[in-house]
Amino acid sequence: MAIAILSALAEEQQGLLERLRQPRRTERAGRSFWQGELHGQPVVLALSRIGKVAAATTVTTLIEAFGARQLVFTGVAGGIGPGVQVGDVVVATDFVQHDMDASPLFPRYQIPLYGRERFVCDVRLSAALLDATRAGLRELGLQATVHHGLIASGDRFVSAAAEAMQLHKVLSEAGHPPLAVEMEGAAVAQVCHDYGIPFAAMRTISDRADDTAHVDFPKFVNEVASRYALAILDDFMRDLGQSRV
Repeated sequence: MAIAILSALAEEQQGLLERLRQPRRTERAGRSFWQGELHGQPVVLALSRIGKVAAATTVTTLIEAFGARQLVFTGVAGGIGPGVQVGDVVVATDFVQHDMDASPLFPRYQIPLYGRERFVCDVRLSAALLDATRAGLRELGLQATVHHGLIASGDRFVSAAAEAMQLHKVLSEAGHPPLAVEMEGAAVAQVCHDYGIPFAAMRTISDRADDTAHVDFPKFVNEVASRYALAILDDFMRDLGQSRV
């Protein structure tokens, strides 16, 4: 039963690729998928690409073509919740699409024909990822805060302070106060819900989704997010392997 590790950026998977045993690459749907073993567990690595549709295509391919039966997502996000700072990590409890609005046919944020606004992450897998996040950061000698809560997704790169504040305000007033905002997670969560696949996700906070969101982003990814992802996922896979011994 393969576990899929999906990342938003290539830098976040480079370290995992280097540790992959018996790696083999497959090209499908215009994407590269790497199969192998990490800590004795069969895995398949892939990049989500950017945006909800691209991410949904990647996840569907992981499930249909590669037999993924669990999925973990790692990436970066803009922090918009109170106290969520650059360098922190958010492990998702659930996801909401902040740009979903099919009103008046359906209430705002509700996914048409699903009767819900949010898609929840798997409790057991998320707990394991939360533990691995804390352990991985300790191993790196970091004091970054680990948050656990709602993440909002949408097909828009939020990069203005006023927009970030307004987004948090309207979502909170609707009962969906988010800690972070990004562009793929809710789509991944919906596909995993459709297939009954356990899903967990973590996001490293690269900015406050404000006017500085574009500043030194490549540097942050290379020097911070990539280190976080490797340490956390290595711990996660090691613990997963030990729990099955």
